[in-house]
Amino acid sequence: MDMTLYSTVSSPIGELMLCGDEHALTALHLPGHWPTPAAGWQRDDARFADVARQLDEYFAGERTTFDVPLKMRGGPFEREVWAELERIPYGETASYGEIARRVGRPHASRAVGAANGRNPIAIIVPCHRVIGSDGTLTGYGGGLERKRALLDLEAGRSSLAIA
Repeated sequence: MDMTLYSTVSSPIGELMLCGDEHALTALHLPGHWPTPAAGWQRDDARFADVARQLDEYFAGERTTFDVPLKMRGGPFEREVWAELERIPYGETASYGEIARRVGRPHASRAVGAANGRNPIAIIVPCHRVIGSDGTLTGYGGGLERKRALLDLEAGRSSLAIA
């Protein structure tokens, strides 16, 4: 059985749970969506110190990209969608339909939405940057208020630094 390492970090949008192994981050859970640590889980704050620092910089408006080794578990279509999410530039958005076209499945916007919803590494893999085709905020596991806060931060309309 693989050991799951985890840590929690404070953020302006609530306490986040980071999970991974010795080599990569495998999950970033938003408040209210944490798994319960079980057998084979070990808290290791030092392992995630760099991720925590990068998140702090992001929330302070000082970081626009992340340099974190990721290991994302999902099917081929999900991984293709998640890779496309990483290509959405900081401060910009894309619609579910746009992502569907970019992955060569122009009629699969609902499937893109489902894959987006299963993104295991929120914020760092920016699923919050995906919006409805009419520009409305739709579906975010962390809640639309958090999605708006992240998009406002990236647009330079607010700072989310922890006081």
